[in-house]
Amino acid sequence: MRYLKWAFWTVIGLCLFAFFHYTLPQHDIVRIVGTENRRVDVGDNSIFWSRAEVGMANSTSRDVFFINAVYPNGKTMEYRNEDTGWGWPPYFKVDSYGLQTQAKELGSSPDKPIWVSVTHYGWRNKLFTIFPNAVAVKQVEGPDVTIIPWVNIVIFTFLAFVIFMIRRMWLQFRERTVDPALSAIDSRADAAADEVRGVWGRFMAWIGTWRGTPRR
Repeated sequence: MRYLKWAFWTVIGLCLFAFFHYTLPQHDIVRIVGTENRRVDVGDNSIFWSRAEVGMANSTSRDVFFINAVYPNGKTMEYRNEDTGWGWPPYFKVDSYGLQTQAKELGSSPDKPIWVSVTHYGWRNKLFTIFPNAVAVKQVEGPDVTIIPWVNIVIFTFLAFVIFMIRRMWLQFRERTVDPALSAIDSRADAAADEVRGVWGRFMAWIGTWRGTPRR
């Protein structure tokens, strides 16, 4: 049971880690090398695509904006640029057209690089054709700039506070309600056991009197 308990909590922890890693904003320092508008047929991986742009009908085949970028070490990255609207994750993004124009303005060449911070959520997976969704682009001073994830810090601090308060409430509830109830149950169980032992003892004593009675 001990190993089963640890396995259960390990699975829960991995699921929570994957959920937050996919949903919370991340920042990449890259150089934008191109933008494009591509026709996409959303298939089995539709969970990793946003809904159609706000004000447009949903369809499994639609035009999607993409932003092509390069990391300082030369590795490539591709972002999709889709509205999230009022759906999940709650970024309330409705300006994919404006973001695409801004990304075009920040495009640069290797000899005159313009480094930008791309704020996004999601993962990049070539096997399953999954792209992170860019939610903001901002020019930065250079490739070595450090972006402090204030949003993530605030969210995790708030979650830690909520978990701390829930634990305190549970401990107080257990101390005031659960533990006394369990103690009362144990007391009644001990009393019942003593009573049963007393009755059984008297019964055995009565049986003993029959053993000591001489036969006629």
